[in-house]
Amino acid sequence: MARRFRMVDYEKALDQMVTLRDVLPPDHLARFIARVILLLDLSAIYAQYAPVGGEAYAPELLLGLLFYGYATGVFSSRKIEKATYESIPFRFLAGGWHPDHDTIANFRKTFLPEITNLFAQVLVIAHELGVLKLGTISVDGSKVHADASKSHAFSYGRLLQMERHLSAEVEELIALGETADQESLPEGMDLEFEIALREERLLNLEQAKAVLEARAEERHEAERAEYEAKVREREEKAKRTGRKPGGRPPQPPKAGPRAKDQYNFTDPDSRIMKNSNNKGFDQHYNVQVAVEHECRLIVGNALSNHASDREEAIPTVDAIPAQIGKPKAAALDNGYWSPTNVEELLRRRIEPFIATGRDSHNQSWRERFAQQPEPPAEDARPIVKMAHKLRTVIGKRIYGLRKSTVEPVIGIIKETLGFRQFSLRGLLAATGEWCLVCLAYNLRRLHILVAG
Repeated sequence: MARRFRMVDYEKALDQMVTLRDVLPPDHLARFIARVILLLDLSAIYAQYAPVGGEAYAPELLLGLLFYGYATGVFSSRKIEKATYESIPFRFLAGGWHPDHDTIANFRKTFLPEITNLFAQVLVIAHELGVLKLGTISVDGSKVHADASKSHAFSYGRLLQMERHLSAEVEELIALGETADQESLPEGMDLEFEIALREERLLNLEQAKAVLEARAEERHEAERAEYEAKVREREEKAKRTGRKPGGRPPQPPKAGPRAKDQYNFTDPDSRIMKNSNNKGFDQHYNVQVAVEHECRLIVGNALSNHASDREEAIPTVDAIPAQIGKPKAAALDNGYWSPTNVEELLRRRIEPFIATGRDSHNQSWRERFAQQPEPPAEDARPIVKMAHKLRTVIGKRIYGLRKSTVEPVIGIIKETLGFRQFSLRGLLAATGEWCLVCLAYNLRRLHILVAG
């Protein structure tokens, strides 16, 4: 006996009347985002619209598309435009309209500065809902690819070589134009164009060199300050102990650019950094988040082009909006260790718990359940005092939560949402886009917290 099948009548299916209300559940993330947007103060965005011209898409509509897109791993303006035709949540947030990708991209780029304020507003909403009570935070960072090609990155040494080569060619071409009959030039050669082309390239090289030289000067100042601090520490130790400090004395830093200093012509603000998996190097930005331990919302975010995390602790903490209060304690890994960071956190009345070395794995039961250690001497070095603090009961508890709070958040952003590369170029634009990423993550997380 032949089996019977349920067949599809495609023409009849096209005539079915289905509303978005029928297919979009009341507790859907898209609906939640739409409700949150209605609570936001968008006056700063509205103020930038001119009173003349044709009808523009409402900021609420475009914000909804961007928020939902970044919260679900759709970052491309072209893909968002396509989704307004094919995706039910995007159709809902677009209100049946279909803004083109240029409109979406221009809105995102134009209003990136206002994103920071909206990030704070969402946190205030979370606070008012009772799901965010700022207590202990963890800070961590990661490297995210810049929208820049590594093949367009050149070292300072290579720039000097290119400059010498192009300068020699320009001199050769000028001499050729002065001495030779134009008819003797190679067929199809436009001498003026060739000279102008190389002079333009030389100008670009000169600008790139100037940027690297300015960076080198800034680096030298920082290294000089670090060198002087180490010298003072050795001198103080010698006075305290009455003995000459052991080890090799610190060497003063050398001024000027280094031959391997890199400049990328695609995105000059990005930097060559080691990949997060420590396998190779690429053009990156260094992104930072501060995550609250209880609700696991991102309460502060920052971005820089510094490879080291050490300089990013305080800017990330300072990025926490004042409207939601101040954290009581902060846990950070050894990449952030420095006496200065300890002092700055204490000055902000935030108790620091910063690892002084790599976390040990597979601790023995004796290490895990060791008794409270004896406190160090009053004149002990800051690193000794911090190491002791992390071995206390409260230190173990607070620092132990770091891996289960901030690290999973970064993992969700990079692995679940798939945010592995910036769409925008330049430090300011990338900073704004990272804030947008964090805001979208918070909306996603807040939706779960409210629903639960």
